[in-house]
Amino acid sequence: MGLAETFAVTTAASGEADQPGREAGSIAMARTHQPGESAFKSILPEDIEWTPFPAFPPSVRLAVLVGQPAAPGPYVIWVKVPAGVKLMPHRHPEDRIYTVMSGVFYIGLGERFDGGKVAAYPPGSVIVLPGDTWHFHWAKSGEYVTQVTAIGPLGLEYLDPADDPRRQERDRPPD
Repeated sequence: MGLAETFAVTTAASGEADQPGREAGSIAMARTHQPGESAFKSILPEDIEWTPFPAFPPSVRLAVLVGQPAAPGPYVIWVKVPAGVKLMPHRHPEDRIYTVMSGVFYIGLGERFDGGKVAAYPPGSVIVLPGDTWHFHWAKSGEYVTQVTAIGPLGLEYLDPADDPRRQERDRPPD
């Protein structure tokens, strides 16, 4: 069944077409907007603000494009990883959809980093990662940028706490 047929069946089953003033096949759109989504907005590449993210290695950058990743609700972020950087096995509680924007995104599944088991995804690839799936990344062939779309709050737990940059920062002796 195609998308149009799904809408027609859903509308007919709900009885919406029988309401006065409603045409058959019309769909009610009574939703409230998510934070930051109540007005038309565009983001140009030169306007993207890249910032460090405490849970990533220091050279990795993150840009929040839509939503508030730390809060409940949808969000869209971009993650830029420089050549050679590895993100050791970790998981996120939320389901995630990755879209490769540039470079080649290497991701492997499992609780142990294994460079021989990463799969390469070129720009335009879409990867669905269910929440609580242990995985790892590697910028094996150069810098990559991925877009992550998910429902927050964003979470990140490393399998080995010693791999977590937040812990390394906490454990560093003062200067």
